[in-house]
This record gives sequence, C-alpha cells and structure tokens, in this order.
Amino acid sequence: MAKETGRKLIAQNKKARHDYHILDTFEAGLVLTGTEVKSLRLGRASLVDGFAQLDDGEAWLHNVHIPEYTQGTWTNHAARRRRKMLLHRAEIEKLVHKTQETGHTIVPLALYFKDGRAKVEIALAKGKKEYDKRQTLREKQDRRESDRAMSAARRRQRA
Repeated sequence: MAKETGRKLIAQNKKARHDYHILDTFEAGLVLTGTEVKSLRLGRASLVDGFAQLDDGEAWLHNVHIPEYTQGTWTNHAARRRRKMLLHRAEIEKLVHKTQETGHTIVPLALYFKDGRAKVEIALAKGKKEYDKRQTLREKQDRRESDRAMSAARRRQRA
C-alpha cells in the first residue's frame, strides 16, 4: 500500500476564529489509541468545546469529541478523554509564558492527517469582546459586497 502524503482535513473550529483574536499558531502531534485513529479516518470529530491546557511541562487537549469507533470492541476509547499533544520543549515554554498573561488561552483550530499522522493545529488566542465580533462581521460583509460589485463591473465591461 502506498504511503499517505499531503494534508487531509478532518475537523475545523470556525467558531474559534470568530470568538478569538489568533496571535500565533502551532502544529502538534497527538497521542491516540487505535480506535481513535480509525474513527478519525472516517472523518468524525468535533473541536467546538475543545481547549488546551499545560500541566507540568506537558500539553493536553481537553473536550475534543472523537466518537467511539462503531466496529470497536471492549478496546474502544472514551469520546471526550484528554489527549496528550506532542510539542517541542521551546514551544511549550513559549505557550506557558504567554498563557500566564491575562486573557490568553490555547484553542484548537483544526484536526487533520499530515503524511498519515494525526495532527492538531492549536492557536494562542485572546478573547474578543462583543463589539469586536460585530466589527469583524461588518468588515467581512463589506469585503464580500465590494467583491460582488467588482465582479459585476468586470462582467459589464466584458459584455
């Protein structure tokens, strides 16, 4: 069987980009059991309530929902168990220093396979205020309207 290459997206946390200012992103490996990997290969996972925590120099991923593998037996995993993330020591220390500042947290952005290995993209983030969220939505809507107007003008110009 040929070796997998490239990036295959499993789950994405779109709400995180809406609720937080993303300051920095990191790619981390995950320590998973066999049934978790099989469930992920079926494309089933949810990052909505997920967050990361740093304990004793180790990074842990909490509340990420990977449903039980349907063909699994007694070896099946718990759906919302905490999972260890694999990061370099320097990255962990950087995250420890940054999260000690007020308002900073670590949120998962995406879960994917990269060259056959399960990876999670985490972000150092700062929570947005309600008015920031409205401003972001307004900017997105304005950008969309201007793009529509530009494409309509190009169409009229061609005709």
